[in-house]
Amino acid sequence: MVNISLVSQGKDFGMDTKEQKPILRKPEWLKIKLPSGESFSEVNQNVKNNRLHTICESGACPNQTECWGVGTATLMILGNVCTRSCMFCSVATGKPENVDITEPLRVAESIKLMGLKHAVITSVDRDDLADGGASIWAATVRAVRRHAPGVTLETLIPDFQGKWENLQQIIDVKPEVVSHNIETVKRLTREVRIQAKYERSLEVLKRLSEGGIERTKSGIMLGLGETKEETIEAMQDLRDNGVSILTLGQYLQPTRKHLAVERYISPAEFEAFKTIGLNMGFRFVESGPMVRSSYHAEKHIV
Repeated sequence: MVNISLVSQGKDFGMDTKEQKPILRKPEWLKIKLPSGESFSEVNQNVKNNRLHTICESGACPNQTECWGVGTATLMILGNVCTRSCMFCSVATGKPENVDITEPLRVAESIKLMGLKHAVITSVDRDDLADGGASIWAATVRAVRRHAPGVTLETLIPDFQGKWENLQQIIDVKPEVVSHNIETVKRLTREVRIQAKYERSLEVLKRLSEGGIERTKSGIMLGLGETKEETIEAMQDLRDNGVSILTLGQYLQPTRKHLAVERYISPAEFEAFKTIGLNMGFRFVESGPMVRSSYHAEKHIV
């Protein structure tokens, strides 16, 4: 049974070369276990044998050991090189390779091989493509439906640069859950997500909800310098635009070239945000230091 996970792992030593800030030492609740176990090895081998990419690896996710250790992984389509250079993300930036039209079938066959009941798929941004990769996204969903019938899907999609005809391709194939992360609060969006726009991301989520996607989802990283009030405002913006599933997790600095962690949020604070979110009307709120976008994703399908 697969779930799927995401995001970045920080260092606890050295200096931030951009602003010369001391890099904060990680607290005890952010300790990460080393990879081990039979299930971890099986997932690792399946990924390699089928020439698949995962956000678990490309995003240096701190939950990789836990998820792979129980036979789960988040598959990443459209290559592993992103056309954007977000200051929080460890996925490689540059000129991507040509689209692999065999990828949808390989992804579907891998999901079937792993015996999954629920799978999460994400992708890099492909602003170099006229459709932003939407046709490969749609082909992948159709391939999974054809070769692994009964498997439910969460698709963690980009914003397609606000080209709504491309977003419509996702709506048309109707994944059970469609996720798009705003990542941070409005004030910090330009710094954290250089080529993204806060209002455009909200519009993506609104269009998904109004287009008939019953479960829309988004995530916010904390610890980038946002205030409590800004976080609550972002949560309310998501709820007002039809989002029913919310994830809140601690930002971890991937390398010293990325944004530094401004503060580590305590488990108690995360719990308080969860209560606030549930009171806003979110159906599910995953909130904790190690929570990532697709953490415990299978729970959100009920």
